[in-house]
Amino acid sequence: MASRDKQDPLVSPIQTSGPVILWFRRDLRLDDNPALLAAWRTGAPLIPVYIHASEEEAPWASGAASRWWLHWSLKALDEALQAHGNRLWLLRGPSLETLERLVQETNASAVHWNRLYEPAIRARDTQIKERLRTLGVRCASHNASLLFEPWEVLSESKQPYRVFSAFWRACERRWSVAAPQPAPAQLPAGPQPSGAIPLETLALLPKIPWDQGLHATWTPGEQGALDRARAFIAASLPDYGQLRDRPDRPSTSYLSPHLHVGEISLPRLLSLIADACGDPRALATAFVRELGWREFGHHLLYHFPETIDRPLDRRFERFPWAGEETEHLLRAWKRGHTGIPLVDAGMRELWHTGWMHNRVRMVVASLLTKNLLIPWQEGARWFWDTLVDADLANNTLGWQWTAGCGADAAPYYRIFNPVLQGQKFDPEGAYVRRWCPELARLPNRFLHQPWTAPAEVLNTAGIRLGHDYPEPIVDLAASRVRALAAWEGLRS
Repeated sequence: MASRDKQDPLVSPIQTSGPVILWFRRDLRLDDNPALLAAWRTGAPLIPVYIHASEEEAPWASGAASRWWLHWSLKALDEALQAHGNRLWLLRGPSLETLERLVQETNASAVHWNRLYEPAIRARDTQIKERLRTLGVRCASHNASLLFEPWEVLSESKQPYRVFSAFWRACERRWSVAAPQPAPAQLPAGPQPSGAIPLETLALLPKIPWDQGLHATWTPGEQGALDRARAFIAASLPDYGQLRDRPDRPSTSYLSPHLHVGEISLPRLLSLIADACGDPRALATAFVRELGWREFGHHLLYHFPETIDRPLDRRFERFPWAGEETEHLLRAWKRGHTGIPLVDAGMRELWHTGWMHNRVRMVVASLLTKNLLIPWQEGARWFWDTLVDADLANNTLGWQWTAGCGADAAPYYRIFNPVLQGQKFDPEGAYVRRWCPELARLPNRFLHQPWTAPAEVLNTAGIRLGHDYPEPIVDLAASRVRALAAWEGLRS
């Protein structure tokens, strides 16, 4: 791995005048944090702050599940900072006004932060940087979340990539991952900002306690991320390529929410993999390619910001989606009451844990956009509110991929059959039985298609379709034909 900086981050820092503001955003860790290290090297006292200004991210402010995660991650970060001789100060936005006031009241000499790539945030950060520099304050942003900046990887004609395989080959040709750098033992504390507020004041947790499943599933924070990474590498990485599509197995990393809020860096993760099995590109190819897919999402969001709510393939702007009469179908899909077991299991897993297995994400998205002909934006919004790993770049990429309207999209005629997908990837039915316990007594033969079971089988299993478990809300075969006809009409 290449060094991120020629200077050893743990040598004695050079003292400068005035404290330095360390602005945390989605980089909620101390380990291998470029902005933190750069601020510490100045030798000045540090003022770590988190500014709550969700309105500046509208219309893509964090959803309910992401806010739950943020609460506990901020709490963990504050505890870590206190162990290093400092603490996290929570402030309310607007961000520019808050930083400007903080600079003036503390006589801060510099502000350091790590970059984010969403269009609205990039525009805001540019404005902040320009304004603070007019005040004589040094501003520096850093890369703490990606292996490659979105503008670094372009085709030979200097154009952004729209196909993942070509994009990833270009990334591999320039592979040079920085060596991860630990946090300094001590982070000297600067003055307390005025207006600092307690964490509870941000009201990030739900008023109605629907979050028990999230508590039982996740441990937000830097230590939780490291523990999760080590457990995955030890138990699941060797078989990841073979088992990653099996929702009935604990074969995936479950690191996506930790990566989203920056509780672990990619250099640290790759270093852990390398320590365990050698070169991660050679021995963990399937998993590292998934990290590459995450990079590709940010590449696309940066170069095609309109794809947040518009299809990259402009033909789909005239696609004949179903109208308002599908509202009851959308509601059944959200609740996991479609009558199609693999889909319902995935949607219930999402509601209970704030997460869904990636294979199942594709299946539920395919049903929504192709069998039900409901616009992909509706699904993207629901995922945004319910996923703890809701990431604008990857949420957009995933939904457009499945809907067939984005970069490197699945061909539109690839319509996932949830029955066959269940039989292939949940062959013993463990996943469906966990999340749809009313079907637990059905034999495997009928588990993924209970509407085909004879009456005596349903009676023995204690199931009355339409009462104990829904009948399918859509005919899979007929709706597939309808979707393909809609696509043919779009092509003509």
